[in-house]
Amino acid sequence: MSRTTLRICPLCEATCGLTLTVEGSSVTGARGDREDVFSKGFICPKGASFGAVDGDPDRLRTPLVRRDGELREAGWAEAFDAVAAGIRRVVEQYGPHSVGVVLGNPNVHTVAGALYPPVLLAGLGTRSVFTASTVDQMPKHVSSGLLYGDALALPVPDLDRTDHLLVIGANPLESNGSLCTAPDFPGKLKALKARGGTLTVIDPRRTRTAKLADRHIEIRPGTDALLLAAMTYTLFEEDLVHLGELAPHVEGVDEVRDAVREFTPEAVALACDVEAPVIRTLARELAAAPTASVYGRIGSCTVPFGTLGSWLVDVLNILTGNLDRPGGALFPLAATDRTPRPAGPGRGFQLGRWHSRVSRHPEAKGELPLSALAEEIDTATEEGEPIRALIAVAANPVLSAPDGNRLDKALGALDFMVSVDPYLNETSCHADVVLPPPPPAQSPHHDFTFNALAVRNQVRYSPPAVPLEPGRMAESEILARLVLAATGMHGADPSAVDDLVIGQTLGKAVAEAHSPVHGRDPRELAGQLTGETGPERRLDLMLRLGPYGDGFGADPDGLTLARLLEHPHGIDLGPLRPRLPQGLRTRSGRIELLPRPIADDLPRLAAALRERPDGLLLVGRRHLRSNNSWMHNVPALTGGTNRCTLHIHPEDADRLGVRDGAQVRVKGAGGEVTAPAEVTEGVRRGVVSLPHGWGHDRPGTRLSHAATDPGVNVNQLLDGSLLDPLSGNAVLNGVPVEVAALVTTP
Repeated sequence: MSRTTLRICPLCEATCGLTLTVEGSSVTGARGDREDVFSKGFICPKGASFGAVDGDPDRLRTPLVRRDGELREAGWAEAFDAVAAGIRRVVEQYGPHSVGVVLGNPNVHTVAGALYPPVLLAGLGTRSVFTASTVDQMPKHVSSGLLYGDALALPVPDLDRTDHLLVIGANPLESNGSLCTAPDFPGKLKALKARGGTLTVIDPRRTRTAKLADRHIEIRPGTDALLLAAMTYTLFEEDLVHLGELAPHVEGVDEVRDAVREFTPEAVALACDVEAPVIRTLARELAAAPTASVYGRIGSCTVPFGTLGSWLVDVLNILTGNLDRPGGALFPLAATDRTPRPAGPGRGFQLGRWHSRVSRHPEAKGELPLSALAEEIDTATEEGEPIRALIAVAANPVLSAPDGNRLDKALGALDFMVSVDPYLNETSCHADVVLPPPPPAQSPHHDFTFNALAVRNQVRYSPPAVPLEPGRMAESEILARLVLAATGMHGADPSAVDDLVIGQTLGKAVAEAHSPVHGRDPRELAGQLTGETGPERRLDLMLRLGPYGDGFGADPDGLTLARLLEHPHGIDLGPLRPRLPQGLRTRSGRIELLPRPIADDLPRLAAALRERPDGLLLVGRRHLRSNNSWMHNVPALTGGTNRCTLHIHPEDADRLGVRDGAQVRVKGAGGEVTAPAEVTEGVRRGVVSLPHGWGHDRPGTRLSHAATDPGVNVNQLLDGSLLDPLSGNAVLNGVPVEVAALVTTP
């Protein structure tokens, strides 16, 4: 007998509601949930393939432990015994910083991935922390931290109400949105145009999003910050600055005027390959629109001036009065956010509180650049011990970080490594212990991260769609036991981790004057929590203390887990609303428009005015049917146009003697790869494009379908030396490469 059940899709940032068809313990179908309060029935190919992703036969079912040099199936007890022995031996001999932790992108797509890694990091006390953020969005966090005092305060475009949307370095029709959680992004852009609004896209590729735009600007890769600086200059020059209601909460406007004086449209035009009148028009249209929002994403983050570009995106929104107002860019308020505190000065945001051991990269948001992981393992210095043990949670840096070949070798030299991963992939194959979480249908789901980036405030929760299979362990228990094993508490009940967090959270809450539970007994409050598992109790705690919560009885109509479970399609909490100055955490209590680190980096941008690199520049691209390297083992998601080909413009192809479909050699500073050419006008002249996440041809993996069409690892073209200095983010776009047709012998 088949049945249907509801599930939030965890396969990208759109977080669409699904209706699953289940037979026994298998998901046999998936369609959009038309009653979902957020997605309203929208679904993409990834969501439609949920059952195939969930039931992939290559998913590991039991732990693997290395014996006599080979990974072999083992029981859970043996696996955690090995983890405890391996990690603690390194900590006790070399100290906590000799244990590295790598957190991959999938962590923010699961309940356990959001709840337990922070406890692991706090318990270990290591500064050797690396995440996918530094090959993705760290510039956004750094610029927000400097502007607002909170690295997690990321404004998102109010897609449903804006009159003018300027998109730079983003392709939401393929990515489904990124740092902007919006089911049916295509539909929202079409609705924008239908109500008379304007869509402008700035991108060196003619993406699906660019094709929908009213205006497409084919910028030279890597020059986004120059273009945005020239638009900022134009706002000042033509007296178009109007802060509106933001004015009392902003300082540094005159300083920004002075800082951008040399970035005239005429000065940047040659470097950007965008004519000066076009730049002025972009600024005028932005200022003239009734409401507007500038939205920048990975294409403008993974470049040499990623933080400056991210800062200028917000500067433009601020100077036109479009930050924190309906139709502009607003700060979402998730149901699990902290209890709002009164407005006032905060602690601010600091960079470089410590540095990496080898290249002295400054930390950002508590993280070191993922590009530096290999050298932190394989290079000895006098600045402390190298990384000798590694904990990788849902991470595949051999494919996602620059110079995977070097990292591949470095991982093989570790004293110990544990990987939490459902697959034996290019990274986990090096582990001494692999701990496989269950398929997503067997796990609960709530979007802690993406609700804080959503274009509409809402809250949803999905219990497991099917029971946990015999022999499997819940992801929350895996990570809780990992915390205990790594921090010297091996053998304790995993519920101790949740009890610890609950106790600490309530202890702080009752001590805060603005908290709804100020002065109450933490033990009495803990006794009121509901939920069948530790994660559910923690979710109940966060909901009750959150901005819409019941405050443990203070508001009878407020949110609790019990109330949320009564609404399986979710609860709509309304459109985004202005929140400032309450959310500001800067030392001044105001938006600090020209922070010192930004001002100090602007001369580097000015030097780029005189640069115009010769040759071809490499950019990445997104595929609707994949999410980084996640889904290349699912046959339903790897056919058609979802291919690892080098896009090249016809004129460049003719000049280089490259034929469509022929193999070409692509060479960069870090190495070279060979890929089939795809001649297309979808990229501008002087630009080539390879997608990210491929390269499934390394020995020791168990990805049977991905191995049949492995593609190439585009990050192998990079040597890891190119970083945005403020954020440590890898430069993945606008990278010089050489392309040559392969000469075949008859």
